[in-house]
Amino acid sequence: MNRAASRRPPSSPPAGGEALDRLFGLFDRRPRHKERPARHRGPAMHVIILDGTMSSLAPGWESNAGLIYKLLREQGLRANLSLYYEAGIQWRDWRSCHEVILGKGISHQIERAYGWLASRYRPGDRIILIGYSRGAYAVRSLAGVIDRVGLLRAESATARHVRTAWRHYRRGLAGPATEAFRRHHCHEHVEIAAIGCFDTVKALGLRLPVLWRWAEARHAFHNHAIGPHVARAFHALSLHETRAAFAPVLWQTPPGREGAVEQVWFRGAHGDVGGQVGIHPASRPLSNIPLVWMLERLESCGLPLPPGWQARFPCDPSAPPVGTWRGWGKLFLSRRRRRPGSDPSERLHPTALCAPPPLGPLRQALRSLTAAGPFRKGSGGPDDGHGCADAGPS
Repeated sequence: MNRAASRRPPSSPPAGGEALDRLFGLFDRRPRHKERPARHRGPAMHVIILDGTMSSLAPGWESNAGLIYKLLREQGLRANLSLYYEAGIQWRDWRSCHEVILGKGISHQIERAYGWLASRYRPGDRIILIGYSRGAYAVRSLAGVIDRVGLLRAESATARHVRTAWRHYRRGLAGPATEAFRRHHCHEHVEIAAIGCFDTVKALGLRLPVLWRWAEARHAFHNHAIGPHVARAFHALSLHETRAAFAPVLWQTPPGREGAVEQVWFRGAHGDVGGQVGIHPASRPLSNIPLVWMLERLESCGLPLPPGWQARFPCDPSAPPVGTWRGWGKLFLSRRRRRPGSDPSERLHPTALCAPPPLGPLRQALRSLTAAGPFRKGSGGPDDGHGCADAGPS
């Protein structure tokens, strides 16, 4: 895959945008793809997609985040759509091995996406953020920057101001200096129409055994909570991931925001829910279930999708999962089951009960869990095309 960013040239670049692209491009060599509407246009939809570690846009190797990017790229300027995609950390440059392990690149990744958005956003535009794994944590942190500091106006979106905004965010306190910066350089109010996350994990480096713990303290300042500026939030979670290093980061629903947050558990491991199936194409129909669920939710928030897009992603709840013991997975000896039910926004997708052996023994325990308290089955069922009537005895 070409390492350089591919662009569709606009009629005239927005103020500060190209300078930011050149500056922050020095920090990272991973693929970035950008498409944007012409300068003279009506309200636009800005979509930022940050993918997971080792992600790729090569045919057959895309994660669910990558598939969403390719689907949206078909709409392009016709839908007044502005797209930004960045792949996760790659192994191809061994000189950055320490950054891969420690996750040092996430700050630059968020700064790049923030600068790109600030240089293009105009009042009246809409914003949707999408991420997978480490990229999901990054888009949630990007929303945290906008909540804590604000979004720079286009005329203020210089490299210097982007770095200043990041410093205010890193300090974490809304003091007089932060408020003055926000008042002089940022939009008064910016709403994020939706955030869509596939199995957010907090380890911000490559989760190698033992070494992943060293990176945690470096990123404690990140704000991944749901702010009042986020209208809707959707989270697809892996029910059968057991690696302790891949512990999920759930949202805690703020008081009064019930209904704005949906967190749904799906059958499969981290790679299954995120669509990172690689050399196991038989698992793709299982990964399509959370993908279709996410696209349906985002489409309801205004995301422009091609007609008949659902037919491209056949779903099969009985498809074999990728699992957690293949490849690098064998090295992760610390294991624990995930425990759903910590937040009222959590639901269990009906297909999560369709697991054949060896996941089948969990079925009765999950049914008992869904019948108790606020944790219950999510939307959908056999009539929505994702049911499990033929998946085996109940």
